[in-house]
Amino acid sequence: MKIALGPLLYYWQREAVFSFYDAVAASPVDVVYLGETVCSRRHELRLADWLDIATRLRAAGKEVVLSTQVLLESGSDVGTMHRITANGDFRVEANDMGAVHRLAGKLPFVAGPHLNLYNPASLQWMASLGACRWVMPLEMKQGDLALLQQNRPPGLETEVFAYGRMPLAYSARCFTARQRNLPKDDCRFSCLDHPDGLMLRTRESEEFLVLNGTQTQSARVYNLVDALEDMRVAGVDVVRLSPQAQHMAEVIALFDAARKQVLTPQEALARMQPLMPEKGCNGYWHGRPGLEQVASAVAG
Repeated sequence: MKIALGPLLYYWQREAVFSFYDAVAASPVDVVYLGETVCSRRHELRLADWLDIATRLRAAGKEVVLSTQVLLESGSDVGTMHRITANGDFRVEANDMGAVHRLAGKLPFVAGPHLNLYNPASLQWMASLGACRWVMPLEMKQGDLALLQQNRPPGLETEVFAYGRMPLAYSARCFTARQRNLPKDDCRFSCLDHPDGLMLRTRESEEFLVLNGTQTQSARVYNLVDALEDMRVAGVDVVRLSPQAQHMAEVIALFDAARKQVLTPQEALARMQPLMPEKGCNGYWHGRPGLEQVASAVAG
């Protein structure tokens, strides 16, 4: 089972991004997804910079995939997507059907988690277009994944989002700018002030959601490290970890130790708790509300 690092969902300073991926190059991560998937106004890095990072990571032995933006809102967004899909060097993760259309029948691609692949027919169709890997929708439960695995097309890898705040929804409105009474077109790059997103709480002060520009995330951190053995039995090929501003190297190391059985999944989960920006959850995997934390069978 491979460990993948998903695309950076937050807006960080340029130097922080380069330093982060320098550390990733020395980590046990096998696959790295790169690129801006949330908002085209985030200009600290351009496509040429992402390609530079991609080249460095490939030289370090990583499989590199370029991710396309999820919600395209302008002609320039479409143009960027066209340049990514035509890069001619690195595999692409298609996060909308426009990117799929550009790649279908031409190059193998990764079908991203936002393409709504929920049944064997849709999985077969995506594989027929050239998908070599698909990422399970975040809210899919373990039992439904098992059914899809039984009918998975030959040669199609399965990837599961296994760690990080879940990207739940995208909007044309920028919520981070809105909370400062700023219009989206003059957001003053408010996301830079929130390297792990902006927490939204209920009136009872309970963590509810995280605002990340045009993206809405779960407040709690989805963590399936204690389900790695279940995934292995189900034939999952890749587990995806989503970047966070602090302690990412330690989180990666704990997932690596769990997959190598140096630590039990429960030991890895316990050691990970203080490294997470918020409490953990795994409800979707167990067919429960997503914010719940369900104890594994082994842990009782």
